[in-house]
Amino acid sequence: MADKEKSVTSPSNVSDFRADLAFPKLTEDMVERLRAYGQEETFPANTPLINHGERQVDMFVVLDGEVDACLPAENGESKIIAHHRRFDFSGELNLMNSQGSLVDARTASESRLLRIPHSELPRLMRAQGDIANLITQATIWRRIGIIGEATGGIVLMGYANDAETTELQRFLIRNNYPHRIVEAPAEEATQPDDDLSDREARFPAVILSDTRTLHRPTITQLADELGISELPDPTMIYDVTVVGAGPSGLAAAVSAASEGLCTIVIEGTAPGGQAGTSSKIENYLGFPSGISGHRLASRAQLQALKFGVRFAISREIVTAEQIDGIHRLKLAGGIPVCSRSVVVASGAQYRKLSVENYSQFENRGIYYAATAMESLLCRDNEVIVVGGGNSAGQAAVFLSGIAKHVHHIVRGKSLASTMSQYLISRIESSTHITLYTDSEIEKLEGDSSLERVTWINRKTGERTVKPIGSVFVMIGAEPNSGWLFGTVRLDKKGFILTGGADGFENTPYATSVPGMFAVGDVRSNSVKRVASAVGEGSVVISDVHRYLADHRNNFAAEPNSALAALRSASAATTPQE
Repeated sequence: MADKEKSVTSPSNVSDFRADLAFPKLTEDMVERLRAYGQEETFPANTPLINHGERQVDMFVVLDGEVDACLPAENGESKIIAHHRRFDFSGELNLMNSQGSLVDARTASESRLLRIPHSELPRLMRAQGDIANLITQATIWRRIGIIGEATGGIVLMGYANDAETTELQRFLIRNNYPHRIVEAPAEEATQPDDDLSDREARFPAVILSDTRTLHRPTITQLADELGISELPDPTMIYDVTVVGAGPSGLAAAVSAASEGLCTIVIEGTAPGGQAGTSSKIENYLGFPSGISGHRLASRAQLQALKFGVRFAISREIVTAEQIDGIHRLKLAGGIPVCSRSVVVASGAQYRKLSVENYSQFENRGIYYAATAMESLLCRDNEVIVVGGGNSAGQAAVFLSGIAKHVHHIVRGKSLASTMSQYLISRIESSTHITLYTDSEIEKLEGDSSLERVTWINRKTGERTVKPIGSVFVMIGAEPNSGWLFGTVRLDKKGFILTGGADGFENTPYATSVPGMFAVGDVRSNSVKRVASAVGEGSVVISDVHRYLADHRNNFAAEPNSALAALRSASAATTPQE
């Protein structure tokens, strides 16, 4: 038998791929313990075990024989990326969620396998800590390997500087879904603008692994098609529904699920929130050289998946109400979620500049994140960063190593009151960053994309005009609380009021609605930092436990009638076909 290193094909364009971590072997003791979760089966050679795109896949442990994992190739043939042999196991990230399989798996010879049903995996992950850690580690590295493969995932076809293409690409990157970018055919781009029959209707397009093509899909359509989103079970009453998957929401989800609470997370775009778009966070405990917001969020999501948390990605909440002590949330599309408690961690969004033509250039020169994806758009060009907070400082420092020059514009007279000192020091010492205080953008110009920016110093009246095509706007936050107007008490700016006053439960995170708590940036008077958000999300679960315990008898009395009432209310408010 060939040795392990030779049995694994490493992706050629991922230099730091670790095959030893992606394909670890189980021990005899582990295999014996796994037998309690599955059954032994024997398969002839060349038997398909997992089909590309299949969801809710089982895990196979090789006892004898050999299983090949393959990626589809453009020429119609498959590329073997792993040979699973004795005590190896199949699967990647789809073991912990409902995403469609990115690979095919079939027996290479007659094989005796331990088949563990997908439905048993949550119980296994909770009870067998060492095996759960091994599986989690393997799923991370296998996904990294697939992302690095030239034929992995789906194809996104579109035009350069196209806003819809950029939005879809950002969604796939932030959700760690393998994809390739292909420029749309040149002849399509040269059609006149008034010919909307083909060009406007066809691109961007997503070519799926089964060769089907989605033309101009919405984020929600794409998330559902790829299995990135796991829709709530309408027959369940969850213990905890976490709204938002930023640092506070992810921390709450991990804490709740690890303590045995049935937990679902509702998230509009991707895990990470605003922090997920940070190029590097250097003041978060435990990461002395810093960590990107995307990587921190990805690790937290995997941690939550390990404990059985479900993620409904690309879903926004429309309304919230409480019926007989049960919270009923309605998602876009009329999808109901029923829960005994709710943790609102919906965070905040960057404000927009009050400049003419602003919306015309969103994703065509105006961006709200400075990550590796956006940096490709401005390499060796001059760029602008707007804002005086830590996110803006991190963006300016990150882009100064990529762009020709960074013009950092702030309305205030200095950065001292709004930014951490370590970032201020780096900005002041950089020869690639120029700080403009008491200044703001006055004019944006361009045709199909941003080409020129004018800003003014309000103190001196001096105007500066530069041929700049990329502006990164990070100018403070507005709370994502619109869906709660009329439901919970908000302050004048729309942030959620919490605390023990005026009939609220006497905890820092309780809202005016019993059983609904708020943490992180959406909470009034919270500290807008990643570390404090994680702390709030972790601590609030003790309040949730106390609330559930105090109301246990109410929940246990008539759970079926409560659910029936919720369904009846849902049917009354959902349009009939």
